[in-house]
Amino acid sequence: MSDSRGRRLEALRGRLLAENVDAILVTSLPNIRYLTGFSGSSGLLVATLTRTVFITDFRYETQVADEIGDFAEVRIEPTSLWTGLWDHLPGLSNVEVIGFESPHLVHRDFQRLLSDGSRWQWRAQLGLIEDLRESKDEGEVSCIVEAARIATSALARVIPMIRAGLSELEVAGILEKALRDEGSEDAPFSPIVASGSRAALPHARPSRKIIEPGDFVLLDFGAQFKGYCSDVTRTVVAGKATDEQREVYDIVREANQIAASRVKPGMAGMAADMLARSYIERRGHGAAFGHGLGHGIGLEVHEAPRLARTVEASLKEGAVVTIEPGIYRPGWGGVRIEDDVHLSATGPKVLTNFSRELLEVA
Repeated sequence: MSDSRGRRLEALRGRLLAENVDAILVTSLPNIRYLTGFSGSSGLLVATLTRTVFITDFRYETQVADEIGDFAEVRIEPTSLWTGLWDHLPGLSNVEVIGFESPHLVHRDFQRLLSDGSRWQWRAQLGLIEDLRESKDEGEVSCIVEAARIATSALARVIPMIRAGLSELEVAGILEKALRDEGSEDAPFSPIVASGSRAALPHARPSRKIIEPGDFVLLDFGAQFKGYCSDVTRTVVAGKATDEQREVYDIVREANQIAASRVKPGMAGMAADMLARSYIERRGHGAAFGHGLGHGIGLEVHEAPRLARTVEASLKEGAVVTIEPGIYRPGWGGVRIEDDVHLSATGPKVLTNFSRELLEVA
């Protein structure tokens, strides 16, 4: 951990020099965890070109000693984190221009910078640390691999239990328990369980709807291991699939296979998206695939990079991305098949090892 944290901090300092700022105030908890290892829910981090100061409260006094140790100068603040910040900033030498994470700072806290912190010059920064997080190191990939294993193992438990007569909420509960039983620390997001015509809703919330014979049942969920996420989607049929269901499913499965096997570092996000989209369009369902092909995963279930029609930025070597083509037909249903793929130097590697065949459940 120490070596990784040191490399990450040095890379950040290189970015600070390039941006002509003397320090950065980090308020995003995933970014704080990436830089320090701290997994709590309360903290402010100030990184200068020579010092690293972390401020938290009494609840984390023991935890911060275990997770951060002497990697940073830790301050336990008895009142508020912002009071601690104003107390300690004057002691940091050669700091006049400080960057702040504009996507993560609420307006109330921005006002603090302008009032209590008015002696410093504050400069908005966008994606400074997120750009570093995009390319995963070996330790990060191993955590995502384990999160993927937990998710697919839970899915293997759940599929035999899905049947007509259960509600979507009941299936979601079974899935959530299976994820915990397999070792997931938390749910990166609330699982999606959508059946029948509701499977045409890409981000449907589980409802009281009863699964009926012949329904598609779409399950989208993830697991978490050491803070790192996985994200998986599979679509099954409750009972016997129709020829039409099989045809649509096979198109999505082929689009998934094409993209997962051909996506690579250096490819623009829009080019990656087209790997699957062009096939779905050729098969006559382009209008039914309305969202992007995928996104990065790591300490957050949605992070850089994006694989979508409008994204010109290139995919970085080491990124882990989702490949999740879908076809959604209002009033009829929908199919999505999602896998997590590591963009390694030797080619794409699928981390979510679970059947992509259309499964018919009781």
